[in-house]
Amino acid sequence: MLHKKCKEVISKNIQKIYDDFKENCKLSERNPKNLTLIGASKSQSIANIQEAYDAGLKNFGENYLQEAENKIKSLEGDFIWHFIGSIQSRKAKKIAEIFDWVHTVENTKVAKKLNIARPHSKGPLNICIQVNIDSEESKSGLHLDDLEGFIEESRNLENINVRGLMVIPKPRESIEEQKKVFRKVKETYLNLIEKGNDLDTLSMGMSSDYGSAIQEGATMVRIGTGIFGPRK
Repeated sequence: MLHKKCKEVISKNIQKIYDDFKENCKLSERNPKNLTLIGASKSQSIANIQEAYDAGLKNFGENYLQEAENKIKSLEGDFIWHFIGSIQSRKAKKIAEIFDWVHTVENTKVAKKLNIARPHSKGPLNICIQVNIDSEESKSGLHLDDLEGFIEESRNLENINVRGLMVIPKPRESIEEQKKVFRKVKETYLNLIEKGNDLDTLSMGMSSDYGSAIQEGATMVRIGTGIFGPRK
């Protein structure tokens, strides 16, 4: 009975998020089909991830390599795995081997390690550049002024595909302030495209702010609590 109840909760949560997607897309005159929901599954059991998959979710984001390895080996199906945690250089090789996307690339050293380690048989690894939008010294990510240089240095890395930007802003006190920071990322993204860079992905928005992110142009949102409930 408990397992059935958990399954129903996860399924209902996913449906609610998709309903929210439609509402926020309507407000911003966007097509919800252009949005991808990533289940942020850090610390979640294999059973919970399977329940989310059975409810129609295909994309899952993991923060820790060792935890992710076990899940990826144990789960069967057309899962798409995203690495959304901090990248330690010594773990870049394995990350490149088992993930489909990496959202947290912040320097060319890591990009080159991922490029070297990516198996040719799997095709190029999709990456997003992590942006330090608030210019906080304690936070990971490139500053806006460094993005063009990073993209230029990555052009000859044949086994990675720079798809776009990822951002985790610090919390804002109002929805309008949330939108303002996401709008700044979107403007930077569009400016990079205008300069000839082939980008198509904005990974921004989590459980607490995904509505604002969608209205300002997010193409991928990473939601954990909103799907699985509070971590215990």
